[in-house]
Amino acid sequence: MPTNILVIDDEDSMCNFLEIMLKKEGYSVDTACDGFSAVDLLKENNYDLVISDMNMPGMSGLEVLQEVKSFKSDQDFIVMTAFATVDSAIEAMKLGAADYITKPFKVDEIKLTIEKSINRKQLVSENKVLKKQLQDDNSFSNFIGNSEPVVKLKKLASRVASSDSTVLVLGESGTGKDFISKAIHHLSPRCNAPFITINCGAIPENLLESELFGHKKGAFTGAIKDKDGLFKVADGGTLFLDEIGNTSLAIQVKLLRVLEDKIITPLGDTNPIEVDVRLIAATNAHLEEDVKLGRFREDLFYRLNVIPIEIPSLRERKEDIPLLVDFFIRKFSEKISTEIKTISKDASDILLSYQWPGNVRELENTLERAVLLNRTNKLEVSDFPEKLSKTENLSVVADSTPLNPTLESMEKAYIHFVMSQTGGKKRQAAKILGIDTSTLYRKIERYSLKDLQNKENIDE
Repeated sequence: MPTNILVIDDEDSMCNFLEIMLKKEGYSVDTACDGFSAVDLLKENNYDLVISDMNMPGMSGLEVLQEVKSFKSDQDFIVMTAFATVDSAIEAMKLGAADYITKPFKVDEIKLTIEKSINRKQLVSENKVLKKQLQDDNSFSNFIGNSEPVVKLKKLASRVASSDSTVLVLGESGTGKDFISKAIHHLSPRCNAPFITINCGAIPENLLESELFGHKKGAFTGAIKDKDGLFKVADGGTLFLDEIGNTSLAIQVKLLRVLEDKIITPLGDTNPIEVDVRLIAATNAHLEEDVKLGRFREDLFYRLNVIPIEIPSLRERKEDIPLLVDFFIRKFSEKISTEIKTISKDASDILLSYQWPGNVRELENTLERAVLLNRTNKLEVSDFPEKLSKTENLSVVADSTPLNPTLESMEKAYIHFVMSQTGGKKRQAAKILGIDTSTLYRKIERYSLKDLQNKENIDE
């Protein structure tokens, strides 16, 4: 579709010249010999660009610009003016004109000015589309699921997004804490500012302090130049601290100061720096239990816990599994450019019966593997790890449970079952059981269930 241009000039010769010249360049052109008729045309039609003379009887080009901006604020305008009246062109620019041309002008000059204006308009339009797409990609609508826990989660997170309060995102590993945090940022007033993320559990304490707060040259061995910390980098935007439960007490003191005073002090510096950062923290730990055990500062916990958002585990919203399965099968089928695969009922059943201790991340990885290795158009039980189908034979009753069990033996059997399902992860098991982690520790000791602990993840 050709670019539509409206030319406004009280001199017929100028209108005719521009019309002929611009049509040769492939543009669609309308002309108006006065400001009043030009405004009427602009109310009835959409033009990509208006080129208007400034000095016209009855209604000047400046008055046309003012009138048009009142009902089409994004209308692109180029004004033409005599060299002696450049001041009026500057006034037009202040009112929203995109550019100006002085008379007499060269043909190449006006062609270049028009081309620049059109390219700028296209760039602005493309940026709007990309921004909308980015917001859509990071919106809560892409958090797959329509179960009651997910609907409640999306409503709460949407309300939180418009505020500037600190948010604490709670949930097991693999539930999508980073996804929700990113969506909150992109739907917030800070959406055009940086969203910076750091995994506090993946960086040693001595490096984490430098990463967060920055350092001056010579602050420690290896500090060969000044470095801005992530709080400075995220200034005006959002800083997402993942796995904040893994921070040391020393780091927690510094985080508390940022939340209270909005200032940071880089390592090796004595001058505090003001920062404007919204903090979103996430953890799969039970911070309240850690506070009781002295592993997490109580004052920092209450500062972070202004708006807690808890993401449900996958086993708490199993009705969403079919939706997630369909989504991931489509995603990975398209990724390898193959026909969208289907899944058999038996395979669907084992996915529904499994407890998914790794939550959505584990489901996603499992389906990616199945889609990649499958050589037909339908996923079968054989395409999935053996551990998934074995869950059908798991029983709450252990082999050692007596025929007429006491309440104590049933409790032992149930703890045995839950610990088996979570791979020995005590924090996760305690949440399922509805008890404190410290209480679960005592019961594991009492019932001699230490063999079920995952030693690598003993505190998870």
